[in-house]
Amino acid sequence: MTKVLLVGESWTAITTHYKGFNSFVTGVYETGLEWFKKAMEKHGIELVHMPAHVAANDFPFNPEELDYDCIILSDVGADTFLLHPKTWLHGERTPNRLKTIQKYVADGGGLIMAGGYMSFQGINGAAMYQRTPIAEVLPIKMLSSDDRCERPEGVQPKKTTQHQITEGLPDVWPHILGYQYVEAKTEAETLAKVDDDAFLVIGEYGKGRTVAYTTDIGPHWCPVEFAEWDGYGILWNNMIKWASGS
Repeated sequence: MTKVLLVGESWTAITTHYKGFNSFVTGVYETGLEWFKKAMEKHGIELVHMPAHVAANDFPFNPEELDYDCIILSDVGADTFLLHPKTWLHGERTPNRLKTIQKYVADGGGLIMAGGYMSFQGINGAAMYQRTPIAEVLPIKMLSSDDRCERPEGVQPKKTTQHQITEGLPDVWPHILGYQYVEAKTEAETLAKVDDDAFLVIGEYGKGRTVAYTTDIGPHWCPVEFAEWDGYGILWNNMIKWASGS
């Protein structure tokens, strides 16, 4: 069974409610995994989820501890890996865990980055992967600033190349509501586009394989219509199997 580690795709929201003179605060913890988990179960993939707040402390320092066929980074910024609590709170030296991922891929692991407000360069440039080891590993070049392409009217990705990942999928896919702007590296292969923009790009790094998938795995950029499309699970299963070397 293919074993996948998904890091991120979780958030905590604190809201202050004002009722005239008075106010109160509420908090909520959420994940965006509803449809993704169902797809993994359907295709027999073992999914391990490491929420963003857990990854800050628990993501491994050593590549040998990453006993997975594929790692997915989804909506979790570079600082989560760079600023371990020992460094952030106590000023201690710690290994760079983005280099840990780089070594994991170079040694034969698979890496997928999915889009989101804290993926690639992210909202206001805050995800900040552009000048990290992950930029060397991924098959794309990132902007140095906010790279979001909001498309509230809906745009449809189109398959550009026949490949193991796009096998069994139609030429035009259901609409999405946004994605990240990236440019494919010269040696990479673009499998799908939104208009003229790269949408799904694959490449190799060392002995490993990498995928840039530039939209969310769930709402809001990935609307329910896309997440409940039969091709959603097929696409993710194919991406994971290819990145894993299957």
